[in-house]
Amino acid sequence: MDTPNTNVVVSELTFTLYQRPLHPELFNIFEKRSIKTDKYEALIWATGGSHVVSVFSNELCLSELISTPTQLLPRRGLIERFRFAGQRNHKCTLAKGMSYMTDFQVEKMSPNLYRQSHSDLEKFARNRGMFVKFPKQAVAGLEPFSYIDFEARRDELHIHAFHAYPDQVTIIKTQSLFDMH
Repeated sequence: MDTPNTNVVVSELTFTLYQRPLHPELFNIFEKRSIKTDKYEALIWATGGSHVVSVFSNELCLSELISTPTQLLPRRGLIERFRFAGQRNHKCTLAKGMSYMTDFQVEKMSPNLYRQSHSDLEKFARNRGMFVKFPKQAVAGLEPFSYIDFEARRDELHIHAFHAYPDQVTIIKTQSLFDMH
């Protein structure tokens, strides 16, 4: 298994939305899930301190991802790209019946709060979602990790993702809603 890219400056990470699927060969995928309902299909990839979520409905595909500035990504299908800084909301509606909303925040914390968040999310993940930790990349006893929780409803997909960067004692939290109305 490749080493995750967890030693990055959080403010240099980008959040990107595409109207197309992304090829798995572009990413180091550490864990993945597939979801299928009668309204949509979804792929969720934990990519080492980041994630990719692609939702397919009718002829449409929306993909959200978090990436480093050095990640090679296509230009075709790009809807929006912005850096992580503070808190942000974004909404997008496609003509053929799919809408998307996301918000995120960057939370700088104390080492004790970081450890407690790690412990709480890991316990929560025993019952749902994906929890991927990277003990070999620990900094001062703090491990990087990604927790991606998802709730698949008939015509909605809710994603809650937490990506932790111990060298900056920071966690990025994202919430996204893909709605196939």
